[in-house]
Amino acid sequence: MAQYKRSEDIKIAVSARHVHLTQDVVDVLFGKGFELHADKPVKGQFCSTSRVSVVCPKFTFERVAVMGPCRNFNQFEFAITDAIKAGVEPVVRMSGDIAGTPGCIIRGPEGEVEIKEGVIIAKRHIHLNPLVAEEMGVKDGDSVMLEVDSDQRKLIFDDTIIRMNGSDKAPSVVHIDTDEGNAAQLSRAGVGRILQIL
Repeated sequence: MAQYKRSEDIKIAVSARHVHLTQDVVDVLFGKGFELHADKPVKGQFCSTSRVSVVCPKFTFERVAVMGPCRNFNQFEFAITDAIKAGVEPVVRMSGDIAGTPGCIIRGPEGEVEIKEGVIIAKRHIHLNPLVAEEMGVKDGDSVMLEVDSDQRKLIFDDTIIRMNGSDKAPSVVHIDTDEGNAAQLSRAGVGRILQIL
């Protein structure tokens, strides 16, 4: 039987469907100069209080969360189960890698925008603290195995991508989608570890 080295516990966050938008698109959807806001003061990325509809060939997703702050690309992230319902080809990509992906219509209270590409299933990844990365001997872009704790359905995900956090003080966090969370019987959060074969 293989022997493994395990990292310290890393928080797992299960991401529901959401969009990332440019300021130009936010202006069309919500009105010129509109600003995205979080429920409470936060640093870095946040889930805003704003919601949109995302129109796909076979299904419209209502009240989709808009992430902030604005980015330099437009992207709709959902799970493979959502893609099947929506009649959209499920394309698994890292966030921002949207060339050649399907598009959709995004509708807000003040207008709508058709994006020609940007509909993806986000590849699971770990935002890793540099100190943990050094200890585990991994770097940005590496693919690792992720052990997920679960009372009922503990499992191991292969091909989980490392994304380096900028600061030694930044917490490490795993991002998986709702299909992956359901496979491990997680709700919105959990705990996992990086595995390395000895």
